[in-house]
Amino acid sequence: MSATLTESERDRVLAKSALFSPPPVALPDGRRELVGLSRPELIEELAAIGEKAFRAKQLWHWIYHQGTTDFSAMSSIARPLQEKLAQRFVIGRPGVATEQTSIDGTRKFLFRFRDGQEAETVYIPDRQEDRGAVCISSQVGCTLSCKFCHTGTQKLVRNLGAAEIVGQFMAARDAYAEWPSPRGETPRLLSTIVLMGMGEPLYNYENVARAMQIVMDNEGIALSRRRITLSTSGVVPMMDRCGEELGVNLAVSLHAVRDDLRDEIVPLNRKYPIKELLAACRRYPGSSNSRRITFEYVMLRDVNDSETDARELVRLIAGLPAKVNLIPFNPWPGSIYEPSTTAQLNKFASIVMDAGFSSPVRTPRGQDILAACGQLRTESERVRVRPAA
Repeated sequence: MSATLTESERDRVLAKSALFSPPPVALPDGRRELVGLSRPELIEELAAIGEKAFRAKQLWHWIYHQGTTDFSAMSSIARPLQEKLAQRFVIGRPGVATEQTSIDGTRKFLFRFRDGQEAETVYIPDRQEDRGAVCISSQVGCTLSCKFCHTGTQKLVRNLGAAEIVGQFMAARDAYAEWPSPRGETPRLLSTIVLMGMGEPLYNYENVARAMQIVMDNEGIALSRRRITLSTSGVVPMMDRCGEELGVNLAVSLHAVRDDLRDEIVPLNRKYPIKELLAACRRYPGSSNSRRITFEYVMLRDVNDSETDARELVRLIAGLPAKVNLIPFNPWPGSIYEPSTTAQLNKFASIVMDAGFSSPVRTPRGQDILAACGQLRTESERVRVRPAA
């Protein structure tokens, strides 16, 4: 794919994304949500009420480092200004509609946003360490319709805004009391972010990028780009931009090694076939032996799990700094696929490992609460706008 064509395709992706924009950031009472604003935007909002730029630095610290939602708790800000800020602004979080904890410790949040739409977020603890990953959603629903994914059965409702994306992580921190204590200790349970929840992050790139830039800001949440992984099904035109602007870890939902099969189970392949996808992976900046691209591969019995498939996978990714996550299929109500047998999983993994690629078999987490990979779905529906009479 040429650079010119990539840029043209990129413009089309962004134009399509705009059709599913999140709701306005202003509340019905006229106050403005501060979470999700960039630093320049925060400075601009404060300038509009006669405050100097250093106030933005103070607010940023309270919002993103301390996790404060109440202006009156901001001790470095005088009470008159606290009251002035409270009259004009709000520091919000998604509301928790439901919360479930799996027998393995995985915790799933159903977050409800201000317009009533919902998305799911999952905290996955690491069994080996006292920390874990927050799996964040980028859209309500999904437009990709991957055949093995429960989320793909829910039509795309809308994109999530930057405040709603970073707000998922902040709300999870609230739930685990992960903000710094008065004594200065910084807990580390929620140590990584994976953009692997509902939706395709690169079809909502602008909001995802804004949210991740906030998360990575050194004076706030300060999460390293090495602790953030963005998973894409292969929106090729946006992969280059993601690498250039964010430089986070990349995970690619591959799931098939032949275009005819991938066309069927990952329909996005009809637009960006495997050859173009792998070329974009090879261009991804910063990829190295220490920062490998992860290829995600859901193992579907008698569909994509043969030894021939494994050998072709090895051929396709040869020369790439890569690892392969083999994901046992997680059944969901109405699914037509079955998980690969343990024996076949092991054969497949051995072929990939013998070729020099790490190929761990991902242990399913949170299956009992439908929180495992490919199981997320909500009942939110797209609101149809009726024409004026």
